[in-house]
Amino acid sequence: MRLSNEAEVNSPSLVIHLERVMSNMRRMVEIAGGAGRLRPHVKTHKLAPLVTRQIAMGIHKFKGATLAEVEMVAEAGGTDVLLAMQLVGPNVRRFLKLIKKFPRTHFSTVGDDLNAIHELGRAATSEGACVDVLMDLDVGQGRTGIVPGPAAAEFYRALASTRGLQPGGLHAYDGHIHHGDPTERLVACEEAYAPVEKLRAELRSQGLSVPRVVVGGSPTFPFHARRSGVECSPGTTVLWDAGYGKKLRDLPFLSAATLLTRVISRPGENRLCLDLGHKAVASEMAPPRVLFPALEDAVAVAHNEEHLVLETKLADRFPVGSVLHGIPLHICPTVALHSTVQVASEGRVVEEWPVSARARRLSI
Repeated sequence: MRLSNEAEVNSPSLVIHLERVMSNMRRMVEIAGGAGRLRPHVKTHKLAPLVTRQIAMGIHKFKGATLAEVEMVAEAGGTDVLLAMQLVGPNVRRFLKLIKKFPRTHFSTVGDDLNAIHELGRAATSEGACVDVLMDLDVGQGRTGIVPGPAAAEFYRALASTRGLQPGGLHAYDGHIHHGDPTERLVACEEAYAPVEKLRAELRSQGLSVPRVVVGGSPTFPFHARRSGVECSPGTTVLWDAGYGKKLRDLPFLSAATLLTRVISRPGENRLCLDLGHKAVASEMAPPRVLFPALEDAVAVAHNEEHLVLETKLADRFPVGSVLHGIPLHICPTVALHSTVQVASEGRVVEEWPVSARARRLSI
């Protein structure tokens, strides 16, 4: 992933390799069996230019985790966007303002709490709006949602009868399933999804509308893609990363985002200090947080706000000022640390894009 003009690129920088991104997006469409079955999550890349490229491929449904992300999608021309975060506090009014600002975009959201959806319903009614709300289901992650069963059915009935809202279907994110063995992952995926299908059938038998079921993340994407009547919402598949690349070897995606960094010091024998601190690469997990193809033996011995110290027997090959390219272990929060990305095509940086949706607010 060396770049012919890397001497001109500031460090640390996040570099997006466009050909690899496009390859990943084409593979997403192929695995899904068509662009219409995809609702890709934009929380990984947060980039309007990638949304426009997905739209050009026939993808028109998207998912985001923040109001800024869904606004970015609407501004880029997305016509259907799901906010996968229950609305509380001032975000209720902000969401309704988005609906007014982008009348050509269909906005929906999720919910799992009666008080929250009643508040949303009252606010929507006061604005003359009617909001699609998908019931958020907990299929094992234990983060948000209602466990499929009687309580979930009761919630959905209440949702369907709330003025200002209409039932938009079911949302089931299985982010806890990321087994390295694909057979084990498939078994876990099927066990988690079975109650969702049972609940959908029950709700429909009661005459309730269940217009869509949005399921899965990147690790379970190929399994859900085999089902009929669901929308798949992988996110990391667009850029991929070293974490999934090492663990999910059965998935055919390419690492399309790298970190360009430079050696800024050599603090002792077999040591390199890089300008790649916590503020440039996600640090929510234990090292190694970035993998360097040119330094396969490297061990992180210190990581601070602006510095990463590596121990490697190859240190002598890299004088101060040398450029290194690393693949982040977790790309989603890494992107959020950068205000811009460098866009590489045919082995050289050709553009710079703003990471607009890293912000908590855009216009609303």
